[in-house]
Amino acid sequence: MDDGGLRLSMNALDYGILALYFVTVLGVGFAARRAIRTSVDFFLSGRSLPAWVTGLAFVSANLGALEIIGMAANGAQYGAMTLHYYWIGAVPAMVFLGIVMMPFYYGSKVRSVPEYLRLRFNRPTHLLNALSFAAAQVLIAGVNLYALALIMQALLGWPLWVAIVVGALIVLAYITVGGLSGAIYNEVLQFFVIIAGLLPITILGLVKVGGVGGLMDAVRESKLGEAGLHTWQDTGGTANPLGAHWIGIVFGLGFVLSFGYWTTNFAEVQRALSAKNMSAARRTPIIAAYPKLLIPVVTVIPGLVALVTVQGLGAESGDLVYNNAIPLLMRDLLPNGVLGIAVTGLVASFMAGMAANVSGFNTVFTYDIWQQYVRRDRPDDHYIRIGRWATVGGVLVGIGTAFIAAGFSNIMNYIQALFSLFNAPLFATFIIGMFWRRMSAAAGFLSLLFGTLAALATYLLYKAGVIHFNSDLEESFWGAGIAFVTAAVVAAVVTPFTAPKRDEDLRGLVYGAGDVDLTGDVLAGDRVWWRSPVLLGLIAVVLSLLLYLPVF
Repeated sequence: MDDGGLRLSMNALDYGILALYFVTVLGVGFAARRAIRTSVDFFLSGRSLPAWVTGLAFVSANLGALEIIGMAANGAQYGAMTLHYYWIGAVPAMVFLGIVMMPFYYGSKVRSVPEYLRLRFNRPTHLLNALSFAAAQVLIAGVNLYALALIMQALLGWPLWVAIVVGALIVLAYITVGGLSGAIYNEVLQFFVIIAGLLPITILGLVKVGGVGGLMDAVRESKLGEAGLHTWQDTGGTANPLGAHWIGIVFGLGFVLSFGYWTTNFAEVQRALSAKNMSAARRTPIIAAYPKLLIPVVTVIPGLVALVTVQGLGAESGDLVYNNAIPLLMRDLLPNGVLGIAVTGLVASFMAGMAANVSGFNTVFTYDIWQQYVRRDRPDDHYIRIGRWATVGGVLVGIGTAFIAAGFSNIMNYIQALFSLFNAPLFATFIIGMFWRRMSAAAGFLSLLFGTLAALATYLLYKAGVIHFNSDLEESFWGAGIAFVTAAVVAAVVTPFTAPKRDEDLRGLVYGAGDVDLTGDVLAGDRVWWRSPVLLGLIAVVLSLLLYLPVF
């Protein structure tokens, strides 16, 4: 086994496949330009897309550096416990978004998540969330861009700056030209490209280790041991690969981090808001939940294969860090032609993730910051121009933030820290405000502010060694939980001393303050039983529980 270097032996066929992909995504962006006549067309695809398109875009938008490189790294480092990020840490929240929360998002015709907070609470809450969301998106876009650049440098020998500039310019081009439609249709394409690129790694990896049985035997003999094959074993304490107690997994990951990300992250919700009607919007995250159930086949399994086949994987630095699990397998397993597809799939994953961040950023910057606080009541063309300039600015800032990710050997740890800081307190404010009509505007602002500060303080105290957790991921679980509890307590304390909003101002925004129309725009085809969001959602949750049985 050659452990020195990640360089791939790419030939003309492999580069031809990669070049064809670049030309195709640019073509999709220019084709989408023809449909852009208003700012709603640019930022929300004119609210005209079918559920299967928005559903695939929803899951593809999450298939960035976090999913591919980060989850494979986690598979190698933590074993089967990585599955929690899918089956308890994603699917229930995606179903909850579709069944419970999308009626309020889509029914109120808000253009973004921060705009919902402005209507539900007040302008200070709105501005705080808009600014924090914008910051989070450029930070996470930087993760995708930096990871792409490192992979291209290691695999193809491209200089770091060339890889950064090429990746950034292509994403910039098709979003600036085609708006959200350009991003979404490319995300549908990228979903299939990513799967086509990663599936051969799983198949050839399993063949190499003697199938599923051979992989399980090899994991038992690895440094993870038998614990690497189980998800809930020894979670009554912290003597497990993840170093996490079941309370942290269920409450921190399964509730706060998961629901905080999937139900309030506008980079995801934006895909559902672009759907053609209420039924399609509700089904968007639920349709996405079905491929999400099976994504571990191309992330976690390759991570386990890398653990047992790559000598020395898990080094603190160099080519053998956990983040290189997928690239190392590509080097060792794939022939030319297939190699080009795999590299293209990897590039597609980074671009899909970055595009989701940038399209979310330009919408929030334009609608929630520029239009609300800088230039109000301007012609619609003005906001399309600002959206395009915001896209350029977001990509440029993303290039700068890319290098912040350099200090993390496992980028999953970095992104989870960002989620606990930005998403967990927002979810608390959101969910309490949506179900508790009495919660006041002042309570909304203060709960979001203090929840965010609590998450930040927990992270800084952990990094300073003042408080101890068994791993960075355990810190993100508990940091999220602390942020949620803090926000909830602040809301409960402040609300009785402040005036609530009038019921007429909350209609369509809060449970119990006027019903949301779920059927007013329903199409004849949506009435068939197998398109019921509730039925589809319940089946997805049951499947997520059943999949645990073999690895309990």
